[in-house]
Amino acid sequence: MDYTAEGKPGGRRVVFTADPENIKAILATQFVDYGKGKPFHDEWKDFLGDSIFTTDLDQWHDSRQLIRPQFIKDRVSDLAVFEEHVQKLISEMVKAGRTLDGRQGQPFDVSDLFFRYTLDAATHFLLGNSVNSLDNPEEQFAEAFSEVQRVQSIITRAGPFNPLIPRKTFFKKLKVLNEFLTPFIDQTLLLSPEELASKTKSDEGYNFLHALAGFTRDRKVLRDQLIAVLLAGRDTTASTLSWTFYELARNPEVVKKLRKEIIDCVGLTKAPTYNDLKSMKYLQNTMNETLRLYPSVPFNVRLALKDTTLPRGGGPDGLSPIGILKDTPIGYSTLLMQRRPDLTPDVETFSPDRWETWQPKPWHYIPFNGGPRICIGQQFALTEMGYTIVRLLQRFERVENHMGAVDNGDPCLKAEIVLQPGQGVTVGFFEPEGGAK
Repeated sequence: MDYTAEGKPGGRRVVFTADPENIKAILATQFVDYGKGKPFHDEWKDFLGDSIFTTDLDQWHDSRQLIRPQFIKDRVSDLAVFEEHVQKLISEMVKAGRTLDGRQGQPFDVSDLFFRYTLDAATHFLLGNSVNSLDNPEEQFAEAFSEVQRVQSIITRAGPFNPLIPRKTFFKKLKVLNEFLTPFIDQTLLLSPEELASKTKSDEGYNFLHALAGFTRDRKVLRDQLIAVLLAGRDTTASTLSWTFYELARNPEVVKKLRKEIIDCVGLTKAPTYNDLKSMKYLQNTMNETLRLYPSVPFNVRLALKDTTLPRGGGPDGLSPIGILKDTPIGYSTLLMQRRPDLTPDVETFSPDRWETWQPKPWHYIPFNGGPRICIGQQFALTEMGYTIVRLLQRFERVENHMGAVDNGDPCLKAEIVLQPGQGVTVGFFEPEGGAK
C-alpha cells in the first residue's frame, strides 16, 4: 500500500502522508522548509493568537523559550496540584458509580469527568486558581472552551469554504474565555518586576502566569500563551486517560498486572512520587500502548515555506523523492502511521506487554510529534496521566466494560483537535470488598 498520496480538493494540490521518512523530513531534517504557514495562523488567530501553536521561525522560537522553563523537571515533579484534584475526581466517580442503596459498579461515562478533572488541574497549574468544574458541571468556562474548539475544528476542515462557517457562538464563547482570563492577567501585572522576580518556585501561589509575566508584560502574549497551553494541557491528557480506561475495561488482565505493580511499588494508600511513576515499567508500557493506538493529535498539517522536496512518494515504486512547491499543504497522520501493519506486529491489538520486547524504530512512534517542535509538555502530560492511573487503581480493583452495547467493540474515533472517544467511555468501577486492600 502506498502511504503518500496527492489530491486536489478545491483545485489546490495537497499531499497526504503516513510515511515515517516523510514525517521525519517535515518535522526534523527539513524543519526550516515546513511550518504552520500564514493560512493556518489566520484560521486560528482568534482562538490561539500568536502562540507557540500558530507561529513559525523566530516568533515560534521566542514562544518556546518563554514557555520552556515551566516544564523543567522540578516543576513537573511537583505533584500536589494533581493530588488535590484527583481526590475530587475519585469522589465524583464513587458518587456516579453507586446506586441509592449503596451498590457500586453502576455504569457512567468517565470521559466527561476526565475532561473536567484535567481542566481543573491545568487552570490550577497555570493560574494558581482552579475553575473547579468537577464541583460545578455547569461551569461556564469549561462549556465555552469546548464550544470554541468545536467550531474551530469545523473552520479548519472547511478549507476554502471556511468564510461560510457561522461564527456567532464561536465569538460569544471566546468572549467568555477572554473575560475569565483577564482578571488573572490584571492581577499579575499589578506586581512589579521585582515582586515577580522574588516569587520563587516554593512560594505559595507561584504559577505559570507569574513566570510568563517575568519575561513579558504584553497582555496579548500572556493571553495567547495561556490559552495555547491550556488547550494542550487539558484535552490531550483527558483524551488519553479516556482511551486508557476504555482499553483497561476491555482487558481485565492488564488491570490486574498494573495493580500488582502499583501495590508492589507504593502500596494502596501512599501517593506515588515522580520517581515512583518513572520506575513503574508496566505503567509506562500501558501509557505508551494507549498513545500508540490513540495518539492525541491524530492528524496534522504543515505548509511548504519554500520550494522543497519530500524523500518518498515519487517514482514507480513510490520510493523516490517528490518535488513540493512553496505553499503546498502537507497533511500527515500519526494515527495512520502508528497503525500500519507493516511497521508494527499485531497492530490493532492493545498490548502493553509488547513493550517489554518490542521497540518501535525511530519515527515510527511519535505521539508527541518530533524534532524541534516536539511537545514541550510531554513529561507534564505523562506525569499527570501516570499519577491519575495509579491513584484510581489504588482505589478501584476492577473496571467493567459497558461499551459493547454502545459500539460493539469497535471504538468510534472522534477527531476534532484531539482524538476523543466519540461515544464516551461507559464503564463501572469496583472497590475491593471490605474497602481498599
